[in-house]
Amino acid sequence: MTRRHFIAASSTAMAQPPAARTAMGFTPDAFAVSRPDRTALAFLQRVHSMGAGGGQAALPPNPGASYLKQVRDFAGNNNLYWELLLPLPGEDTTPFEAAVKAAKEAGAESIRSACLSGRRYETFNTLDEWKAFVRTSHEKLARAVPIVEKHKLPLGIENHKDWTAEEMPAIFRQYSSEYFGACIDFGNNVSLLDSPTELIEALAPFVINTHIKDMSVEEYADGFLLSEVPLGIGIVDLPRAFALLRSKRPRVRFSLDMLTRDPLRIPCLTEKYWVTFGNRPARRLAAALAFVRGHKPSEPLPRVTGITKEEALALEARILARCLDYARAQLPA
Repeated sequence: MTRRHFIAASSTAMAQPPAARTAMGFTPDAFAVSRPDRTALAFLQRVHSMGAGGGQAALPPNPGASYLKQVRDFAGNNNLYWELLLPLPGEDTTPFEAAVKAAKEAGAESIRSACLSGRRYETFNTLDEWKAFVRTSHEKLARAVPIVEKHKLPLGIENHKDWTAEEMPAIFRQYSSEYFGACIDFGNNVSLLDSPTELIEALAPFVINTHIKDMSVEEYADGFLLSEVPLGIGIVDLPRAFALLRSKRPRVRFSLDMLTRDPLRIPCLTEKYWVTFGNRPARRLAAALAFVRGHKPSEPLPRVTGITKEEALALEARILARCLDYARAQLPA
């Protein structure tokens, strides 16, 4: 099948939403291969056509009142939720506040942001670099929290392979706001040697929004490989996580963040990996490696290297279809 024929077939399929819908939504990164438009109206139209319940999306620059009304009407008329993707503010908070205000007008339920765009063990080469990042992050949060409180639009900060399950709760306690908490990513902190259950339980009291995913692990020479996999076949206790988070925030939304890509290398047996962790106990490394060795993947880890673009698109479509099937059973609309 050529790419043109594949896209045409996909468009035809998406034109007819499945009868069974799910409350689960998507993040744009769930389409890491196909890379659709991330802006709110286009993204909501796409995920609605797939039978999803909403998603996280950005706003275009300077959206006018007409565009904001279109987003609000489309979401409302189709019973969709949406959450704003927005970077934390710099010293000039004007663009951040304008985006928060616009999202509120367009019916967004919350905001997802993050302190780090990369990975702690790759980004920082010294402990001093990490400490500088911590200071800068708190400066940004101190600017952001009063703005989201003013507009009453909750802000969730994702555990983006930066803060450990031990470090992150202290951040939320420090600011102590009902409009500031966690965007809980179910799988990211495996890369920091936190178990999914440990991370979810630690952040559950602060949950604002979520990135749901299932993960598989596999040992390699310098540590272990980490992959997102179809929901229900990996190491995350998803039903337990859903129940716990709903008990803390009954209207919490679950947005799939399943990236179709090569496995990530978690080089936890190298010296550089540890430079930002200070005196973190060695027993955590031992426990993580024992966990990896005791949880062999039930299927080969997904990979896109070595296959064509058309094959990668087809792989992504199959994985997302499996996730939707799981969600229709566990998270019905």
